[in-house]
Amino acid sequence: MAQTPPAVEQFTLPNGLTVIVKPDHRAPTAVHMLWVRVGSMDEVDGTSGVAHVLEHMMFKGTRLVKPGEFSRRVAALGGRENAFTGKDYTGYYQQIPASRLEDVMKLEADRFANNHWADEEFKKELEVVKEERRLRTEDSPRALMYEALNATVFVASPYRRPIVGWMSDLDAMTPGDARDFHRRWYVPANAVVVVAGDVEVTQVRRLAEKHYGSLPERAVPPRKPRAEPLQTGMRRMAFKAPAEQAYVSLAFKVPSLQSLDGAQPGDADALALTVLAAVLDGYSGARLDRVLTQGENPLADSAGAHNGLWGRGPQVFTLDGVPAQGKTAEQLEVALREQVNRIAADGVSETELNRVKTQWVASEVYKLDSVFNQARELGSNWVQALPLDASERLIARLRAVTADQVRAVAGKYFGDDQLTVAVLQPQPLDKTRKPRTPLAGSRH
Repeated sequence: MAQTPPAVEQFTLPNGLTVIVKPDHRAPTAVHMLWVRVGSMDEVDGTSGVAHVLEHMMFKGTRLVKPGEFSRRVAALGGRENAFTGKDYTGYYQQIPASRLEDVMKLEADRFANNHWADEEFKKELEVVKEERRLRTEDSPRALMYEALNATVFVASPYRRPIVGWMSDLDAMTPGDARDFHRRWYVPANAVVVVAGDVEVTQVRRLAEKHYGSLPERAVPPRKPRAEPLQTGMRRMAFKAPAEQAYVSLAFKVPSLQSLDGAQPGDADALALTVLAAVLDGYSGARLDRVLTQGENPLADSAGAHNGLWGRGPQVFTLDGVPAQGKTAEQLEVALREQVNRIAADGVSETELNRVKTQWVASEVYKLDSVFNQARELGSNWVQALPLDASERLIARLRAVTADQVRAVAGKYFGDDQLTVAVLQPQPLDKTRKPRTPLAGSRH
């Protein structure tokens, strides 16, 4: 028997803060999330990484709560909590027994409005963030390559900057940079509180009005468009780093989904590109896996495809892979493009289409098993200015994509002019180098 998604309600407080509530009474737990529509794309050159640094500093106290006390209190309630920063957003969450919802709402509202810490706390936490960058980016050849690739793909779009920030910007970052970013963007009208779980809408409304309603109303700062100019020729990048295997990534500029009613010219193509990515790499034994990594003489150890369907900035369709022993990155690059060309020439079968569509429907049902995933999806959709039922409408739109549409986009967006190629050229490994140990305090 199919599950019926719980009803979702949304309302706005007089100060502009949005609240979304999704009751789900299957377990006596609740998830409380605060999403701010600000991420690395809202930074300016010279302060890259400040959105993420501020996320860390939000755990360092207010005038009423000492550094580290927030996390200790949530743990004492029997809950768990963390935070995350992306290009488009920053999010904070607590998963707690439903009876303790008011406790975390009070804590979150306090730090949202009254984040307060000493300069010394900032200096210590900045070192934690720098070490996070070393561990996750500088010690990972592929992560470093993708950082360089993004900076090559995008010229004007702020998506060209890494979320964690350039190390030189982190070195130069001041406590004032983080405080200014908080003052500018952490305003009620730029945020949403999402509560899902064993709650009632009237209860959440009362608590939201009590703890968030008194936060002062302020205007959201205007955002500059910073549109990406049209690419008019292939870009190619060789990236050298100590690594055991070569790696190749092809990034094609593609349209993003602007609305779920198909009002924008590129909407139908964005959906068809997402189906194309799933046909290539959406399940075990999909085209790239079957053709490139299997058989007696495989060309690749791994191969993948992904379409950036939507976001506040421009999107790309990525093909990538690791060449098999004795094969070259150049051979794999040709083979990846050939698989798309083959679909452009011969199309896809109804069997392939039905398989990926069935998987999407199943994933929607499985998502209902997790209250956390339900809340995260609602917050993510709000950041993109999408409606409450965006996920259901998206699946309906994807299910309506035809084989002809998939074939058409395979022939339309994969030429040289919108392509940037990055090849990781392996360099000898330093056998004497010891792995890093994470600094205490890293949050993710």
